[in-house]
Amino acid sequence: MVGGAIVDRLAEPSRLLVARRSAPEKLAGLWEFPGGKVEPGEDPEAALRRELGEELGIEVRVGAELAARPPGGWPLNDRASMRVWFAEILAGEPEPLEDHDELKWVSLSGPDEVLGLPWIPADFPIVRELLASVGMPAAGGRA
Repeated sequence: MVGGAIVDRLAEPSRLLVARRSAPEKLAGLWEFPGGKVEPGEDPEAALRRELGEELGIEVRVGAELAARPPGGWPLNDRASMRVWFAEILAGEPEPLEDHDELKWVSLSGPDEVLGLPWIPADFPIVRELLASVGMPAAGGRA
């Protein structure tokens, strides 16, 4: 799996675009990093660009990968993991086309707005690492 930490700009980001799941039922209403599956033989970064085009109708520039712990991807469950890259929009206006019912830009100027969202549990450690990587202490919020 691949996910996009879509920011307003790769250099010194100040906002993050998050997506609210509309399905499946157990994840509906929770926020996540948009993305999806890597097809056989597909490069993960190409898969991310493809998935963001399909899900949000945007073209992105892929930046640095958010280092996972453990290496190889953030655990989603006992069978799957996700690699996450920073990305910025090159073309298109993001819309919730597939799997989501709402998109929202959240400020990275303080941790409360980001950490206050009801995230998919598996994405929460990724959120904390993202905040740390942009120099924002991940204090407060939910664990």
